[in-house]
Amino acid sequence: MTRSPGSAEAATALRIRGLVQGVGFRPTVWHVAWQLGLTGDVRNDGEGVLVRFSNADETQVDDFIRALRERLPPLAVIDSIERYPIAPFGAGDFDIVASAATTPLTGIVPDAATCPACREEIFDANDRRYRYPFTNCAHCGPRLSIIRAIPYDRANTSMAVFPLCERCAAEYTDPTDRRYHAQPNACPACGPRIWIDNRPDVEPLQAAQACLRDGGILALKGIGGFHLACDAGNSKAVRRLRQRKRRYAKPFALMARDLDVIRDYCTVDALSGQALRSPAAPIVLLPADGKYRLPDAIAPDSGELGFMLPYSPLHHLLLAPWDSPLVMTSGNLSDEPQCIDNADAGERLAGLADQVLLHDREIVNRVDDSVLRVMAGQPRPLRRARGYAPAPRLPQQPGRHPPCGRTAGAAAKDPAPPCPYRRGNGRERSAGRSPPRLSAWHWTVLG
Repeated sequence: MTRSPGSAEAATALRIRGLVQGVGFRPTVWHVAWQLGLTGDVRNDGEGVLVRFSNADETQVDDFIRALRERLPPLAVIDSIERYPIAPFGAGDFDIVASAATTPLTGIVPDAATCPACREEIFDANDRRYRYPFTNCAHCGPRLSIIRAIPYDRANTSMAVFPLCERCAAEYTDPTDRRYHAQPNACPACGPRIWIDNRPDVEPLQAAQACLRDGGILALKGIGGFHLACDAGNSKAVRRLRQRKRRYAKPFALMARDLDVIRDYCTVDALSGQALRSPAAPIVLLPADGKYRLPDAIAPDSGELGFMLPYSPLHHLLLAPWDSPLVMTSGNLSDEPQCIDNADAGERLAGLADQVLLHDREIVNRVDDSVLRVMAGQPRPLRRARGYAPAPRLPQQPGRHPPCGRTAGAAAKDPAPPCPYRRGNGRERSAGRSPPRLSAWHWTVLG
């Protein structure tokens, strides 16, 4: 829809700061501006998002801001909006323009669990992304784990090595599509792939599931690092994992296909259920008082179990046939940092796992699973990492990522963003186990 250029005297800009890149924010700006009949443009830059209007008076700008706040994408957070006049410019429409390279000052959005729409696609036999383990859109998928620099554009992520096919490129450039500028966008024709290490002849997911059913230990590369998995109901497998990992007492995290499976083993109150289903998809500590019991070796001498739901398409596909939980613990020896790349996993996990499920999307930044407990009617973080990092706060509403209240303990006094990964003990750090690029990333992106 083309409109005549507006009054030059009404040229106005909005500087919007917050978690506004990689979340479908610019398409939302485009839709709101189009519906209000405004002309101008919107772009990403190092400070966040810049919106320019060529023809908006004060009332129209107020209406735009109000409508934008009401229609925020699920993962977006607006910290501030600054309004100021700018030099006149001509615009016959409202456009989404290329990002500008400026000093990085904006926030980075955390990795987000698979949204309902993408989850539906991977289980739809008629969809072109059926059973594709890297399905994502502007409302879900990897963010922090794949970013190298700001602005958050595909060229600045580990997806830069995967050129978009024609169909994905059409989605990526269509402002009306939920994959518009979804930087990790991919499909089986153009995106990352999975395989079982040293077994190129097998179907990867079927082989991984067979390994787990047979009591084996599976190493799998996820969003922010490797996990070690086994059948949580197989006491021999659990004990063997403890021995190999040299983790003799600390509880293991669990992953279940859905809330119904978790409720077989634990009481899930409303807040815990909301947290489990939120875009952050943390591990939530729950009372182990369900109708079924797991082996004592899962969480020795504890009345709690730490459960999470699948948060990537790979997890959803892996757990689809499982009516019981899997152990899903970090891929490392006890007190070492979690493995994040294929070569490192081949060296360090060879003696821990019976099979290794790999993929070729590089993990740029190690991101551990977050851990949360509901206390006194509030979600309280015990470890703020995937889903929350690098934001320095937890959401008030578990279904979104808005600014929120204080946290417990020392974390409440620290305004710095949380470290998204565990560094291991001093001995392992001094041995160079933690890749130095993480420190470089921290200083480059977080300052």
